[in-house]
This record gives sequence, C-alpha cells and structure tokens, in this order.
Amino acid sequence: MFKAIRRITALVALIAVAIKGALSFLSWVEKQEDVEAVWSEDEDLEEAF
Repeated sequence: MFKAIRRITALVALIAVAIKGALSFLSWVEKQEDVEAVWSEDEDLEEAF
C-alpha cells in the first residue's frame, strides 16, 4: 500500500517537474524571439540612414 502511494507521489512530482521545465523552455523561446525582433529593428534602422 505504501509502495503504491510512494510511486504515485513520485509520478506526480515527476510530471510537475516536467511541466515546469517545459513552461520554462517555452518562456525562454519567447524571449529569444523578442531579442531577434529587437535586432532586426536595429538593422532596419541602420539601413534607413
């Protein structure tokens, strides 16, 4: 009985860590897209002069 509870708890913890990691990665990717947008705007600005 306790073994099953420990396994379920471990599974829930593993899923929580996996979700946290996935969300962290997605937010990092979103930030990288913002950085690329800033760089392209700077390049466009330089080309305008």
